[in-house]
Amino acid sequence: MREESNLVSLSGAPIFRYTDGEKEWEAPNGEECIEQISDHIERYIGEVGMVFHEIISDTVHIDVHHVKPTKERPFHTLVTSGMSDLPMLVSDDVEATRYMELMVTLPKFWQIDDESFKDEEWYWPVRQLKHLARFPHKYNTWLGWGHTLPNGDPAEPFADNTLLNGVILLPSVSVTQDFYSLTIDEGKTIEFFSIVPLYEEEMNLKLNKGSGVLLEKFDKNGINDLIVVDRKNVGKKRFGIF
Repeated sequence: MREESNLVSLSGAPIFRYTDGEKEWEAPNGEECIEQISDHIERYIGEVGMVFHEIISDTVHIDVHHVKPTKERPFHTLVTSGMSDLPMLVSDDVEATRYMELMVTLPKFWQIDDESFKDEEWYWPVRQLKHLARFPHKYNTWLGWGHTLPNGDPAEPFADNTLLNGVILLPSVSVTQDFYSLTIDEGKTIEFFSIVPLYEEEMNLKLNKGSGVLLEKFDKNGINDLIVVDRKNVGKKRFGIF
C-alpha cells in the first residue's frame, strides 16, 4: 500500500493508492468459520441454496453463499466466507473490526448460475465480492464503514450495461441489525458489510464533501444496497448538489 504524501480529499479523508506494495502470494488457509457463517446467514437471511466454491485461491479462500429470493425477501443475497480467516491490518488508534465478510443484494431477475456468469453483466457483483474480500490481505490494509474504492485507476464501469464504477461499504438495509455481527469467540467477531455500487460523480461527492452528504442524497432518493445498474446518479449537478 502507498499513501501519497499529504494527499487528502476535500473532506479531509486520506486518499490511498494501491498501485504497488502487493504482498507476495501465499497459500490460503482453509476456511475457519464457514459453518458458523453459513448458520448465521440461514438464521437471519434465509436458506443457503448454493455455495460457489473456489477451485484455485489466492491469499484467502473465498466462497460465496447464495440465498434465493422468497416472498418475504424478493431479491438474491450473496455473502462471502473466507475473508475473515485472516485479520485485517487495523491501526491501534482506529476503532474498527479486524474481521469482515461482504455481501451484495441483487434484484429478483438477476441471473445466478455458472452459464450466466460467463457474461460480465451478471458476474461483476461476484467479482467485486471476491476482489474486495482479498483486498485488505493482499495490500496489508483494512476496510471499514464508508470506505470507497474505484473499479481500477482510472475507474472503469463494472460492465457494458452500467456506468457504475466504484463502491462504498455500508451496513445492509435489507437485513436486521442482528445479522451485522457474528461472534466466533472472545477474540473474534466478524462484521458484515454490503457493497453498494457508486457512479464516479458520487465517488467524487463523497471524497469532496464526506459520506454524510452522499448518504443524505441516497435517503432522499430511496437508494440503498439493492443493486440497480441504471439507478439515479445523485452526484450529478441536476440533483442540486453543487
